[in-house]
Amino acid sequence: MSTPTAAASDRIARWCAGSLTPKRLRELVLAEIRRVVPFDAHVWLMTDPVSRVGTSPLADVPGLQWADLPRLGRWRYLTTLNRWAELMDSGTPVALLHERTGGRLAASALWRESQRDLGVVDVATIAFWDRNGCWAWLDLWRYAPAQPFTRRDAGFLADICSPLTEGLRLAQARTFVPDQPALPLDGPAVLVLAPDLHVRIQTSAAVQTLYQLNPPDDPIPAIPAAAYNVAAALVALEQHVPVGPAWSRVHLGHGRWVTLRAARISPTGAGEGDITVSIEASTPAERLDVFARAHALTPREREILEHLTLGENTRTIAERLVISEHTVNDHVKAVLAKTGSTTRRTIISRISGNA
Repeated sequence: MSTPTAAASDRIARWCAGSLTPKRLRELVLAEIRRVVPFDAHVWLMTDPVSRVGTSPLADVPGLQWADLPRLGRWRYLTTLNRWAELMDSGTPVALLHERTGGRLAASALWRESQRDLGVVDVATIAFWDRNGCWAWLDLWRYAPAQPFTRRDAGFLADICSPLTEGLRLAQARTFVPDQPALPLDGPAVLVLAPDLHVRIQTSAAVQTLYQLNPPDDPIPAIPAAAYNVAAALVALEQHVPVGPAWSRVHLGHGRWVTLRAARISPTGAGEGDITVSIEASTPAERLDVFARAHALTPREREILEHLTLGENTRTIAERLVISEHTVNDHVKAVLAKTGSTTRRTIISRISGNA
């Protein structure tokens, strides 16, 4: 007879092999996890596979005030203890805060500066990565009077990590199939954040774009979560505890991708000036990189794809790479199969965003 844990793992594996969006997949998985591993709050972000900067948050943190969101995000990036980047680098998929600190939660700056006042007694962190990059991270919080997470809890989370990583990666791959024509950004999209990451000013295009990235459930202004994350990544970089470079590529919807970049306005030193966050349509090269990683292309397959996007035919590619035309065609067939494309023209249009 199947146990509740095994049944939950099976359902999650089926969802990961389906055709769900990244958001819907995470919603279903969170509900399933809660049945096996109860929790009181969660923060689940997709990430740019290269920079590892968070995007597209799915979060519910009871008791957290909106005004405290920038502070929470800032300390999540500055606190290396159980940070997703360090878990990835050490090959650790799951880490428990209470266990890692021996019950001395104050060893975590994030807990001291933000989570302590909410009554957090433990945090389980899961990092989702593979050879193609980092795809997401998830924090599960428990509030008092709940007990800390157990090794059994951690074991279940570790068991579902691999299929979830693949499922999240494939869900990102599916975003390159638009369901309506892509639309350009309506003017320059720029925000200016104060050193504490609160928004000072933003253009109307930035407001519109951020709304599309993270639409609120209620008729209230959208939280500029993507901007907070890239700015927090800049702060961490300046403080010499980087997650990665201060930029991220984010799916905007309908096959569109945008790239966010953060930069300090003042050159006088880290933390002393405002931060600008720009939002621009991702370049063809930026889109191709995410596309190749999301579809798990090999280095040679990616190389072939890059030449295809330049408009080169089989003979030209073979001459440039010093391989046979037959080998080129074999790689092209593999790329088409992995990406679910029927023709070379189709795959090029999906990468360019003109499908």
